[in-house]
Amino acid sequence: MRRIALIVIAIGLAILAWSYQTAASEPVIHRTEVSLLPAAAAEKELRLLLISDIHVAGPDMPPQRLARIVGRMNKLRPDIVLIAGDLVSDKKLSTRKYSVDEAVAPLAALRARIGTFAVLGNHDHWRDAGNVRKALKQAGISVLDNDAVRAGPLVIGGLDDAFTNHEDVALTLARMKQLGGVPILLSHSPDPFPQIPPYVRLMVAGHTHCGQIRLPLVGAVSYMSEHGEKYACGEVREGGKTLVVSSGLGTSIVPLRFGTRPDIWVITLRQVATGPDPASQRR
Repeated sequence: MRRIALIVIAIGLAILAWSYQTAASEPVIHRTEVSLLPAAAAEKELRLLLISDIHVAGPDMPPQRLARIVGRMNKLRPDIVLIAGDLVSDKKLSTRKYSVDEAVAPLAALRARIGTFAVLGNHDHWRDAGNVRKALKQAGISVLDNDAVRAGPLVIGGLDDAFTNHEDVALTLARMKQLGGVPILLSHSPDPFPQIPPYVRLMVAGHTHCGQIRLPLVGAVSYMSEHGEKYACGEVREGGKTLVVSSGLGTSIVPLRFGTRPDIWVITLRQVATGPDPASQRR
């Protein structure tokens, strides 16, 4: 019995070590393409980078690690960077908590040809939304609170956090229409996706961590989404719209990942081809 207990303990420790190593590993780069740009657009393609849920805190996401990730992102030469909220972390199992300024500072080194845009997440609201907005603006990042901005041929709408009931979908869509351009919606949570009209053909989000702890056979402990796993991870194409949900860079509650990896999404926008749209699909 003692030998069995030691084996069980050893296996448990190995799983914990593996889960921490996964949480602190280099982000996986996912790539997808979406045909959105008008056929007559001057730019034949635009490269968007999506990151979310940075959750700067020790031990897995100190500012130094974020700085390295930013350097890697710059090498991808983005036209636009989209940050889907939750920059800070207050998890009780962290080895060190960082101030808002410390958490956001590495993002000032991002280099995007057209610009970098962000929305707030629930952890940003719980910590200090005003200070997070201020730090982002000081880092040269545009913060969208139920607002919109023109970015080249695009109009980017930013929903404030739906998880804490700060979102205003109608207001954000109205401001997007006022500015014109090809519409893209940035949100922390994917939950508003069913409310988004078909003319907004691309929405990007985070929040779910793709489950963070996703066990074999059992599945994720929680997706923190009112839709369960339906819109919780990766790329979903539905009703002529595309949703891309990032797994995030950092962690929440515990500095562990199992069955999920931190990620960066590279979304290439291309000109719309002539002919009918592809059939709706989920990938």
